[in-house]
Amino acid sequence: MDGTVIEIVFPEDQQEGTEATIARWLVAEGDSVAAHDPLVEIETDKVVVEVAAPENGIISGIRIPPDEEVNPGDVLCDLVSPAIKTGQNGSDPAPLPTAEPEQAQITPTPPTGLSPAVRQRVMQHKLDITGTTGSGRGGRITLKDVENLIAARQRPVTKQQPAPTGNLVKDSEIKPHDKMRKRIAANMVTSLLHTAPHVTSVFEADMSAVMAHRSIHKDNYAQRGTALTLTVYFVAAAIAAIRKVPVANSCWHEDHLEIFKHINMGIGTALGDEGLIVPVLQDAQDMGLEDIAAGLADLTSRARQSKLTPADVRGGTFTISNHGVSGSLIATPIIINQPQSAILGVGKIEKRIKIKELDGDDVITIRPMCYVSLTIDHRVLDGFQTNAFLTELVHILENWS
Repeated sequence: MDGTVIEIVFPEDQQEGTEATIARWLVAEGDSVAAHDPLVEIETDKVVVEVAAPENGIISGIRIPPDEEVNPGDVLCDLVSPAIKTGQNGSDPAPLPTAEPEQAQITPTPPTGLSPAVRQRVMQHKLDITGTTGSGRGGRITLKDVENLIAARQRPVTKQQPAPTGNLVKDSEIKPHDKMRKRIAANMVTSLLHTAPHVTSVFEADMSAVMAHRSIHKDNYAQRGTALTLTVYFVAAAIAAIRKVPVANSCWHEDHLEIFKHINMGIGTALGDEGLIVPVLQDAQDMGLEDIAAGLADLTSRARQSKLTPADVRGGTFTISNHGVSGSLIATPIIINQPQSAILGVGKIEKRIKIKELDGDDVITIRPMCYVSLTIDHRVLDGFQTNAFLTELVHILENWS
């Protein structure tokens, strides 16, 4: 094949996670691609990364098949950049070969918005994909979606067999683990059982001052296009608590403790049934309340649209898990996001009866309360530092002005 062979490699700066695997190829060998066309999706436990073609060419060889592990610098495939051919006089480009008229008449018009491999399979099997929403990013139809459509059309109707379980339980469903779920599970087990001794302390916070402040300012924030969520306050309070107890923002090494001057705040973000991801608010120690609000809104929005980049989940030094948004009061232990040393848990805010002292008398009041917990790596922090952190956090929340 004439032309220059270009090796497409997995970029050094694109992996963010414990390992990466080829999720799916968006092209097949022999496909013609244009510059910036996506070629392959690579999945880690945090993000899905697309690698694109650097220029026009033809895929001449796929080096790593789907579901195989890949490392930065590995060659993914070969791209042949076509040589520019000239005519006999050496000046005019030679015309590209065209299909025979008979063949052109029977070739269906390829659907738009599809990768070359997907387009080829759709045309080959004469599939009607009108109205089909794919499983790819933004609803894009992937090669796997097309193969499923082909298999469904060819599959004969058979009597449903019992699920392949040892107990032969009726009406059960077998749901294979996806890569993200497997990696989350592996990371959680490693963090809890093989890396850090976890200890959790729980305090209670009166959120009256925060709720009052938010009630006054949330409309002004909204007019400026930023949501003033309660998580914003917990981020700001956690920054203040870290300043009080800097060791909470650290990383354990075998021969030393690394205490970070910057605070890269990870925010646990649920993706429904698809798992959990932790986008990172970089250099949060330099942010005011409105900057925090804008940064969180951007990260969580892009996380739920699968638009995060590796840089968005890299370099976290401390994490907040606001599990209360889904209704829980206390979650313990919340597994530490390695290699960090602590993780803050925030429970549901609910009105509770509290006894307050007023002018020397005990008074029964109703207050918006929530439990806050700090799970620590006990190699790094002890109970004294843990309680000092939560004491400062609660003080900031209860005296917000």
